Amino acid sequence: MKTITQYREEVKSLMKKIGDIDAKATTENRDLASDEIKLKEDIMDEVDHLRSLISNMERTERISAELKAPVSEPQTRPRPQEQRKEERSQDQFRSLGEQMVAVVRAGRPGGPVDPRLFNVRTAASGLNETVPSEGGFLVQQDFVADLLQDTFETGLLARRCRQQPISGTSNSIKINGVDETSRASTRYGGIVGYWEEEAALKQGSMPKFRKIELNLKKLIGLCYATDELLDDAAALEGFIRSAFPGEFGFLTDDAIINGTGAGQPLGILNSGSLVSVAKQTGQAAATVVYENVLKMYSRMFASSLNRAEWFINQSVWVQLAQMSLAVGTGGVPVFMPANGAAGQPYATLFGRPIVPLEQCAALGTVGDIIFGDFGGGYILATKGGIKADMSIHIRFLYDESVFRFVLRIDGQPVRASALTPYKGSDTLGHFIVLATRA
Repeated sequence: MKTITQYREEVKSLMKKIGDIDAKATTENRDLASDEIKLKEDIMDEVDHLRSLISNMERTERISAELKAPVSEPQTRPRPQEQRKEERSQDQFRSLGEQMVAVVRAGRPGGPVDPRLFNVRTAASGLNETVPSEGGFLVQQDFVADLLQDTFETGLLARRCRQQPISGTSNSIKINGVDETSRASTRYGGIVGYWEEEAALKQGSMPKFRKIELNLKKLIGLCYATDELLDDAAALEGFIRSAFPGEFGFLTDDAIINGTGAGQPLGILNSGSLVSVAKQTGQAAATVVYENVLKMYSRMFASSLNRAEWFINQSVWVQLAQMSLAVGTGGVPVFMPANGAAGQPYATLFGRPIVPLEQCAALGTVGDIIFGDFGGGYILATKGGIKADMSIHIRFLYDESVFRFVLRIDGQPVRASALTPYKGSDTLGHFIVLATRA
């Protein structure tokens, strides 16, 4: 039977294969092929199986260690000689709340330092770790993964994007992509094929490339915890897991939609690849009509139609329910059939899911309704996990401790511009919006 370390290395190797598949598709400026999607699904199934084995082995080891541990009176300051250094390196916190309580106690003047903190301790950049208020403790590795997962699951868009991990000492990543704006006369930015007679002169061609560069940005959040809350590790963990990942998930989604690219990810609404559909002649302000969504659907890449989704501001629901198709001097509803209001509202449009999103713009402005393929069109890079520091000094007079969380992340659309197809003049893209209706 393999060890936990061996299983973890297998997981890392499998995740690298997934990253290689995504990187290849990005480099070739294309969506994932059906066989690549199937391969990724098979690999992720294997990863889930291995993670289950690892979790089971960790639980077994933890229970065995607890049963073997001698029963003794708790001491405020355990003496170093009572526990060998080799044993300390194997200690793990049982919960995030337990670790946060240990961090607070270690930060108090003369407070006891839990030996388990030394496994993950690190100094803040440019400062020292001998002064508690100027150093920090990293979140234990398994809690890091859980917190990052909580953040992406809380957000609606981050988990839909193409993930690109950054490892090692690098703070950025450069990915080669094809620089293609039109397929009318050439493909892949310059490749030309042609029919020719035998022995005729051949003409060369070459593709054009561009670099997709992601430089990690800092997303920072502060959590204030009262001394009363710190007395209960379970309550502290619940507070952190609800307040902090929710805010990070919200801000990440907002950046993916509205980010300027300056100190934050580049959002789709500010990118050159955005495709905007003009309003109908004579269309009333702050409305969405059937012709709008029909044209938006027609501007999506054909290969993305089976993945793309509709993201709307909730005020758009009213417009969708009232959409109709003109027939002579009358019309028929196109979103909700007769007596349809008696059941649950329909959650698809042209067969694709409708997702209400708080970060979408107000009704009538660009971004109130978005038809987007984030899995194929947006790349999101993260490095490591989430760093957590604490201070007991900032809110000392209020009997509160402060936890600071930092996530390093960046993202941008895969394409630099919309694409003119081989036939026709209407550009296509991964993200389609409706122009302002004022």
